[in-house]
Amino acid sequence: MVISGLELWQWLEEAKTEAIASNISTTEIYWLLQELAVIDRLSLRLESFKNLPEIALKIPFTHLKNLWNRRVNEQIPIQYLTGIAYWRHFSLTVNTSVLIPRPETELIIDLAVEAESRQPRIESLNAKSHWVDLGTGSGAIALGLAESLTNVLIHAVDCSSQAIAVAQQNANNLGLADRIQFYQGSWWDPLDRATTGGLPLRGQISGMVSNPPYIPSSLVPQLQPEVAKHEPHLALDGGVDGLEFIRHLITTAPDYLRSGGIWLIEMMAGQADTVAEMLYNSGCYCEIEIHSDWAGIKRFAIALVK
Repeated sequence: MVISGLELWQWLEEAKTEAIASNISTTEIYWLLQELAVIDRLSLRLESFKNLPEIALKIPFTHLKNLWNRRVNEQIPIQYLTGIAYWRHFSLTVNTSVLIPRPETELIIDLAVEAESRQPRIESLNAKSHWVDLGTGSGAIALGLAESLTNVLIHAVDCSSQAIAVAQQNANNLGLADRIQFYQGSWWDPLDRATTGGLPLRGQISGMVSNPPYIPSSLVPQLQPEVAKHEPHLALDGGVDGLEFIRHLITTAPDYLRSGGIWLIEMMAGQADTVAEMLYNSGCYCEIEIHSDWAGIKRFAIALVK
C-alpha cells in the first residue's frame, strides 16, 4: 500500500483545516501519520515527505482517511482509533474498555518509587514485597510500578474482565507479565483469597496505588465529548460527590496494608482538602501529604497506615 508524497501532503493540508474547524489539535494528524505511514519523524515534521515519489502505508489510504473522518465527525479519541496510547515510555494497547492513560498520572509512579525508598526493608532479603494497583484499567500504573520497583510483586485488580484482558496484553507485550498478577473483582475483594508464602496476603501489602473514578456523577455528561461519549463511565463516575470510591479505599485499606504501608491515589482538582481531612479523621493514617501535578493542580494524596 503506497501513495505519493504529494498526495499524502495534500490530504494532510485538508485534514489540518478540518482539525482547526473542529477545535482538534493538528498534532493529532501528525501522530496518526507517524503511526500509520512509514515516514521518518524529521521528514514528517518538516513536511518534506511531499517530495517523495512513494510512501508506504500500513493500512489502505481510504482506511486512513476514514479514521480521520471518524475522529472529526464522531469525536472518537485518536488513541482508540489507532489502538495505541503512549504513557511514560510505554506504548500501550487501548480500546473503549479502558481509560486512555493521562500524562499527569505518570507522576504517581515517581511518588510511589520515592515513598517506597523510605520504607523499612522487609526482613528477608529474598522475600518480595507486595503492591496493589486497584482499578488497573489498561494496566499503565501496574506496569510502571513493576518496571520501577525492584523485588516487588504487583497485584492488579479491575472489576472489568475486558479491562483485565487489555492490561494482561500490555504486560505480555512489555515483558512484565511475570511481575504482575491480575485479578477480576471489586477493589480489595479478590485479594482476600491471595496468599504469599502460604499465608494470607491481607495485612501484608506494602503499598496501594489507585486512580479511582472521581468525577461527580452530574459532571460526567459535561466532560469533553471525546471523554463523555467514548471513555468508560465505569472508570469515571465517582458517585454523587466524586468521592465514593476514594472514601471506600480510605476505609478498607488499613485491613490490607501492613503498618507503614503506603496509600496513594489520584484525585480531581478541588478534592485535596476533603481527602486529606478524611484520611486524618479516619485515625488510621499518618504522614498525610498532597502533591501537585505538572500544572500545579493538587492531584495526588499519599499517606502511611499507622
